[in-house]
Amino acid sequence: MQNIPSVDLRDFLSGDPVRKQKFVNEIGKAYEEIGFVALKGHFLDDKLVEDLYSEVRNFFNLPLETKAKYEIPGIGGQRGYVSFGKEHAKGRSAGDLKEFWHFGQYVSEGSKYAGEYPDNVEVTELPKFNEVGKEAYQMLEKTGVYVLRALALYIGLDEFYFDKYIKDGNSILRPIHYPPITDEPKDGAVRAAAHGDINLITLLMGAQGKGLQVQNHNGEWIDAMAQPDELMIN
Repeated sequence: MQNIPSVDLRDFLSGDPVRKQKFVNEIGKAYEEIGFVALKGHFLDDKLVEDLYSEVRNFFNLPLETKAKYEIPGIGGQRGYVSFGKEHAKGRSAGDLKEFWHFGQYVSEGSKYAGEYPDNVEVTELPKFNEVGKEAYQMLEKTGVYVLRALALYIGLDEFYFDKYIKDGNSILRPIHYPPITDEPKDGAVRAAAHGDINLITLLMGAQGKGLQVQNHNGEWIDAMAQPDELMIN
């Protein structure tokens, strides 16, 4: 396969059994053949996306000493800030040329996981940062629920098979900043080295420009580019 297929979640949600099955077949085939799909019709509206990018940009524009106080020791970067060059792909010693933030799960009241997950980190300098991040997190999670329902049907399971496993699941929303590179990187460092995600599924915003590539079953690297209204999901 040389292209990433595009599907529309509104087909699955339409109430039309034919459109719903079409979506199930298309997304299942995409995951079998390349493992990636571009998804339209998700739950992030344009205003939320705009607000999220604005707040994330505001955070990464803060002075380094301000950002550094949100880098929390002892939790492996699971919440808050991770500074430039700290993370590296499996099997590589050179750190990726990026910095990022982690929003985590907002567990429901009385959840058995309430004491297991680190608390989300509040950025006091930006009053809307955490509010917008939480809403984006929840809309991405909602999108993921329906993707997994479609995949459950494709592999012959009950549509709601995955629901009980992902409720209050330990997912992470990661806004990433790639600062300008002014000097030749050391040790062959790159923006994000080749890797396999460890998650069940990953929903990726902002894949409209060249950079993200996917290796197909023939070992070829192809561009994974979404339209502005699409998420890239693997």
